[in-house]
Amino acid sequence: MAPASMHLTRFDDLPRLPKDVEGPVFAEPWQAQAFALTVRLHEAGHFSWSEWTAALATELRQAAERAQPDDPTHYYHHWLAALEGLVTAKGLTDKTALQQRKDAWAAAYRATPHGQPVELNAKDVTSSDPRAAPDSVASPPSAHA
Repeated sequence: MAPASMHLTRFDDLPRLPKDVEGPVFAEPWQAQAFALTVRLHEAGHFSWSEWTAALATELRQAAERAQPDDPTHYYHHWLAALEGLVTAKGLTDKTALQQRKDAWAAAYRATPHGQPVELNAKDVTSSDPRAAPDSVASPPSAHA
């Protein structure tokens, strides 16, 4: 694994990444989880860092063309959309499995009492895709919300 300083330098390549002197900053847990998942998928060799920065830059450009907000509060929505596009393009999942997971998260979110963590169980996911194994993390919003 590369030293932390190498990771921070790599993040300088990311367009408009919300950060401070210590590195990336996150307003909500799902943002940190999407960030960490991206880094982990890259480190596992699923895509190069240049592929990732190109995907993110493309998503940010397309969001601007759709007249979507371009400010720090929406940055990770675009990040998530770019990640979804890249993992489907790389065959790590497919659009159907991704939509099933989003639907399961939405149902779990609606069924969770206020103040409690949202949990997704195996019975909540109806995907036949074995790559779509559930986990218990904070629920991210839809990428194009």
